[in-house]
Amino acid sequence: MDNPSKAPAAAWRHPVWSTARKSCVGTALGSGKIWFTTGRGIVTEVFYPRIDIPQIRDLGFIVADDQGFWQELKALPEPQLEMEDPLVPLPIIHHHHDRFDFTLKICADPERDVLLLDFHLEGDAALRPYLLCSARLGEDAENNCAWVGDWEGRPVLWAEQGPFGLALTCRNADGYPALERCTVGEVGASDLWQDFHQNGRMQWSYQEAGPGEVALAGRLPQQGTLALGLGTSKEAAATNAWSSLAEGFQSRAADYSAGWKAWHQRHPTHHCVGTLPAAAKTLYARSTNILKVHEDRTFPGAMVASLSVPWGESSDSRGGYHLVWSRDLVESAGALLTLGATTEARHVLTYLISTQQADGHWLQNQWLGGKPFWQGVQLDETGFPVLLASALREAQMLGNVAVTDMITRALHFIVHEGPVTGQDRWEEDGGVNLFTLAVAIAALVEGAGFLGGKAGDCALMLADYWNARLEEWTFARDTDLAKRFQVAGHYVRIIPEDILVQDGAQKEWVLIKNRAHDPHLSAGEQVANDFLQLVRYGLRSADDPHVTASVKVMDGLLRTDTPCGPVWHRYNGDGYGEHADGSPFDGTGIGRGWPLLVGERGHYALAAGEDAVPYINAMAAMTGNGGLLPEQIWESDAIPEKGLFPGHPSGSAMPLVWAHGEFVKLCHSAAQGHPVDRPAQTWKRYQGKAPKIDYRIWRLRQRPRQLPAGQDLRVLLRAPFTVHWGSNGWQAIQDTESEDWGLGHVATLPVQKLPVGDSVQFTILWRDSGDWQGEDFHIDIVGGGA
Repeated sequence: MDNPSKAPAAAWRHPVWSTARKSCVGTALGSGKIWFTTGRGIVTEVFYPRIDIPQIRDLGFIVADDQGFWQELKALPEPQLEMEDPLVPLPIIHHHHDRFDFTLKICADPERDVLLLDFHLEGDAALRPYLLCSARLGEDAENNCAWVGDWEGRPVLWAEQGPFGLALTCRNADGYPALERCTVGEVGASDLWQDFHQNGRMQWSYQEAGPGEVALAGRLPQQGTLALGLGTSKEAAATNAWSSLAEGFQSRAADYSAGWKAWHQRHPTHHCVGTLPAAAKTLYARSTNILKVHEDRTFPGAMVASLSVPWGESSDSRGGYHLVWSRDLVESAGALLTLGATTEARHVLTYLISTQQADGHWLQNQWLGGKPFWQGVQLDETGFPVLLASALREAQMLGNVAVTDMITRALHFIVHEGPVTGQDRWEEDGGVNLFTLAVAIAALVEGAGFLGGKAGDCALMLADYWNARLEEWTFARDTDLAKRFQVAGHYVRIIPEDILVQDGAQKEWVLIKNRAHDPHLSAGEQVANDFLQLVRYGLRSADDPHVTASVKVMDGLLRTDTPCGPVWHRYNGDGYGEHADGSPFDGTGIGRGWPLLVGERGHYALAAGEDAVPYINAMAAMTGNGGLLPEQIWESDAIPEKGLFPGHPSGSAMPLVWAHGEFVKLCHSAAQGHPVDRPAQTWKRYQGKAPKIDYRIWRLRQRPRQLPAGQDLRVLLRAPFTVHWGSNGWQAIQDTESEDWGLGHVATLPVQKLPVGDSVQFTILWRDSGDWQGEDFHIDIVGGGA
């Protein structure tokens, strides 16, 4: 080796993340900008200075005697995790081995960008702990450099990459520097784990490593406090780290706890869980913390979906779930509003206003600063911010936030893109989806109240029309599933957009994307729980025959009973989840049950006059070791060697913030007797019943082929136009010019008096350009209702 002090480089690199099954997530409610997670008894990803930028993969420990015995802590059975106060995310982790006990306390410094770890090794006097930290500065696993160094006379482990610096240093119980026998290396080649694996003890003492995926390591005293500092340079990180150590862990933990207790005192909503079982009360408290923890401080109001990467130990995903989805964000903000955290909810709204795209929609997901990650378009994500603005106004907490421009642009996008969505809420297929459409209809109704005038009329006209057409588009009759469950029909998961222009769309094949072999199910053979949103938002009543029939099919197909209670799948044929042998989802798999959907099913039960508490209890029982709600649970036979047990978390994201928000809302909904996030104006307008309308809307992408006699025909398009039309084979030709209705241009053809059997022919002249549409269109006048 040319430079014996430099660690050998890895010949092969495949950087992955830590376990997604977090036991705790935390942050200090102060000026410090550190977020931490724990899993398998150690610190996993740490984020700085924003909640979407992980800086390490993990920070764990090896306990060894320098005589050949060594034990990595994260390889031990699940440790005991305790919280002295359920309102404070300050974890205390206890590891047990026949030769030792190791206790770890973790908190973020409220005033500095430092994570403190107080540790105590008890047992065999020959044993010592060794720290092992895998740096991932700036989320980059290729260009980190690491050194063993000295800062103002104190030993320190350093790493840098780009604009980020990391420092690890330690003090003993008396306050003296206590980091010993340090080394750095490259993961998989020259890190401390490889040293122990090959030699049974620490023998390497490399002084520098990288660029690459680097690991920092050193021997520690049996008791002390370790500081992980982060900053804009390694020196800045070291300065803050020792400043924090000088104050001591107890002082920093006391301030950390005080900050959390003060936040809870400002939002005293625990009365709503007074009659619930103890486990539900504990999850409620933890859920409120999860919501607050996942908020950023550089961009107030930005909240990521989860401080985890699903199946992280096998994933090299750059984004994971530490990204912003406007849907997850508003669902979480609704829970914050329910808690009385109106400032945080208002921050969410202003953040969303600032990241709205020019044409009115929001990105599928994005980094906190607004840079896009994935490129899909999901119509519900455009509707949700409008619902949040309306909810804040209903609560008289909107303040002086200027929302009219945002709402105008959002509704304009919904009007001209809907009722079709590019992707459903599961980010898989496009078409007409009931969850998405329920959100879009509610957004049109709620937004109309802000706009008024012709724009408001346009929004309400389209909302009523879509609401009246729901069953025509999405209710499948006489299917094999309907016959199996002995019902007339059922709502479908998603229907291709062809349903808007021709017959037969329910028989079209809809691809299920996360399957190794697609089952080739038609649209009419695919069922989801998305239609429950119709009841939650007041578009249909819980006892509507279409709903009750669909619930029967949904429960028969998608429900699984587990030792923790019933759970529901997203849709039949879903492939997003572990394989049958428990191996991680790798682009294909088998869909598993979602605790989130237990909450949605509980909201329906509440609307149907049933008790929601069994669903609350089921969600509380499906938490992990640290009491957090996962994205999915395992519901097959146990695979102990992979930590998979029926009713308990799988390897998917945990915590899922949306699931915790759903739990909070379900607790409050149960106390109030109705869904707390039900849009007020939507409920007032429909109260569970489809509207009776006397018109049909014709658009280029939504072309009714028949018009009941006596109804209006309204043409709705983006730009000014003239309808050149006649009846019964282009007789009595006339022109009707469109009017500007704010969100679109509308022309109403006076055809109410045409009898059954007549027909209408027309074409479109675009007034701005003088161009003809170049097509002739035909509608038959028929009998029957709307």
